[in-house]
Amino acid sequence: MKDDLKHLSETLKRYRDELRLQLHLARQDVRDEWDDLDEYWSRFREKLDDIRRDAEGVGEETRETAYKLGEELRAGYERIRARLK
Repeated sequence: MKDDLKHLSETLKRYRDELRLQLHLARQDVRDEWDDLDEYWSRFREKLDDIRRDAEGVGEETRETAYKLGEELRAGYERIRARLK
């Protein structure tokens, strides 16, 4: 699961960086969705930091929460990417 989260984190970072570059062309509704996703990004990063700090002591629930947040981010970023193309 740790490798899965690392891969997910790298993918999300790439999506986030790509989208940030395209946002200046985005309509307001896309910007609103971006703002919502950015809050999820902060929560996702906090969970990953918790996992990294205490990998052995972190419960399965924290890992699952991070993974679910990551999956929601991926879906949201993919929606925005599709709208910007």
